[in-house]
Amino acid sequence: MKTDDLTHAVIGCAIEVHRTLGPGLLESTYEACLIYELNKLGFTPKSQVDLPVYYKDTYINAGYRLDILLPDNLIIELKSVDKLLPIHSAQLITYMKLANIGAGLLINFNTIKLTDGIKRFNL
Repeated sequence: MKTDDLTHAVIGCAIEVHRTLGPGLLESTYEACLIYELNKLGFTPKSQVDLPVYYKDTYINAGYRLDILLPDNLIIELKSVDKLLPIHSAQLITYMKLANIGAGLLINFNTIKLTDGIKRFNL
């Protein structure tokens, strides 16, 4: 599946979750519901995937986790914050580089209109 088609499908699932639940809940709630919606569409999302840091000549498990990974294709970083900040974008870009994944979605569920809280990234 092309990256644009994949991100479009994920955004549709996220909109369904947001439409059903609304803003103001914990990130973990949105994550579980988005996983549910993605599974319904036949995707195989993985949640809370360990992301080791490769430093010089060794891997270091520093406790980083990807919120949702659609294997080898897309990292989905979820937030439930008042406002997305530049550091949230930087975090996702760094995760994409570390995981060698070329596409990412940053989704903030704490918005009135979900599309205002979505950012796409490509390396």
